[in-house]
Amino acid sequence: MDDQTEYNEMSCRTESFSYTKHRARLHAIVDRIIDECNDDKCNTHIDYEQLPSKTAVIEILHKLRAVLFPGYFNDEKIDPVNLRYYVGQTVAELFDMLSEQISSSIRHDCFKFNLECTECTERGYENALALLESIPELQRKLATDILAVSEGDPAAKSYDEIIFSYPGVFAVTVYRIAHLLYHLGVPLLPRMMSEYVHGETGIDIHPGAEIDERFVIDHGTGVVIGETAEIGKNVRIYQGVTIGALSVPKGKIEEMKGRKRHPTIEDEVIIYSGATILGGNTVIGARSVIGGNVWITESLPPDTQVLIESPHLIYRKKN
Repeated sequence: MDDQTEYNEMSCRTESFSYTKHRARLHAIVDRIIDECNDDKCNTHIDYEQLPSKTAVIEILHKLRAVLFPGYFNDEKIDPVNLRYYVGQTVAELFDMLSEQISSSIRHDCFKFNLECTECTERGYENALALLESIPELQRKLATDILAVSEGDPAAKSYDEIIFSYPGVFAVTVYRIAHLLYHLGVPLLPRMMSEYVHGETGIDIHPGAEIDERFVIDHGTGVVIGETAEIGKNVRIYQGVTIGALSVPKGKIEEMKGRKRHPTIEDEVIIYSGATILGGNTVIGARSVIGGNVWITESLPPDTQVLIESPHLIYRKKN
């Protein structure tokens, strides 16, 4: 054995010994993590009942989107011959996935809050069917949203471009799905859906909000719509708009739950970028126009225009 070979072998043994010595310290780290983590110090869900799967929820949304818009979001070609087969297969898969995730959500709440048995498996089946049975109505409402986008945006070249490319349409699609589950009383899943699309688009719509048809979010980034907001027909909002709640006083959180905290926006209102509208008693009357960057906490009568006075601009010659 030459010197180089002997050196290499010694080096390998040294590295192996060092790795083993350091790795052995993991036992103590694991023990400390487990022993010191309890409900007072960190949040855990260590139980025999599994939480809903975020991965499965995202997959459900993509499959629902493919059924809502046949031919747009599927990997294989859809034609008149295989359409019925494709939709049938996807709907069957959705039934199984929705049933499992809905049941897991309901079962989680039963154990977490010590509720009486609510037949979570049966409810999973029934709620999954209720959502799937609502697909034709969802398609009808989404068609009105897409038509409103097309009629109001000269940059939109086709329905295909709107469906494929507009983040507002994606956000509203997921909202309408999550809204149905919210009203069916399904816990966790609606918020998981809305927060997924929030991360994808920057548009935050609580599934509890009531939003009528022909709703348009133009550009969209930074839009926030709160849980008890009510939005009428043919409303258009731009990026950075907040339809939110006033700050809740300390110690009043439980008291405010279930109460109307977010504004009502009546039919045919336009809200431009950066506007902030707050408060459960605030009503923006029909056909009003809210200019950019305004702050509103009081109701407005119909046909009102709200603008910020033009700022005084200073022009200087560049040195």
